[in-house]
Amino acid sequence: MTAIRILVAEDEALYRTGLRLILEAQPDIEVAGEASEGAAAVEAALALEVDVVLMDVRMSGMDGLEAARRLAAAQGPRVLLLTSFDLDEYVERALDIGVSGFVLKSATAEEMVWAVRRVAAGGSVLDPAVAPRVIEAFSRRRLRLRSVPSALATLSRREHEVLVQVAHGLSNREIARSLGVGEATIRTHVGHLLTKLDLRRRGQAIALAYEAGLVRTDPR
Repeated sequence: MTAIRILVAEDEALYRTGLRLILEAQPDIEVAGEASEGAAAVEAALALEVDVVLMDVRMSGMDGLEAARRLAAAQGPRVLLLTSFDLDEYVERALDIGVSGFVLKSATAEEMVWAVRRVAAGGSVLDPAVAPRVIEAFSRRRLRLRSVPSALATLSRREHEVLVQVAHGLSNREIARSLGVGEATIRTHVGHLLTKLDLRRRGQAIALAYEAGLVRTDPR
């Protein structure tokens, strides 16, 4: 089994060391590198060809969101943001960038490992404590003229099923396995539902599904 290669980007040295110890204790995870600020994280993530960057939102120098934006522009690895509760000002930017999830810095070791594995598999993570803030930010800036119910009504039954599974954080492969179809078919459904809902990112679809009450507040 190929190990998941991780870069830990965090400016608090003690917390960064703690994350490394937690992750390296897992047989399927390899911490390929560390960074203490955003610019170094971008450089290291691309040079080391990691699968996931576990990145603090707030860092000295370049912050985690700007680093995530640069990685997305370079088609780099997936980004899992480490956040605290006071993240309102960052949520809208994160949704636009297309980060793969939010996990609280106060999460347990088990929750942190679960989140890393989920993102590495192509899924998304939305900590239940963060979900209401993500939904609120999404609702504030939604530019669509249609209401959420009328927008959802444009989806086919299968697209609706896929949206619910996307909102639970499942990867395309996991959804394909669950529905008994090919992964390419799921990619097509995801593309169609994003277009119909006038969304650009998978994370925005997750926020909409939560807002519409299609899933519980706990994605696990």
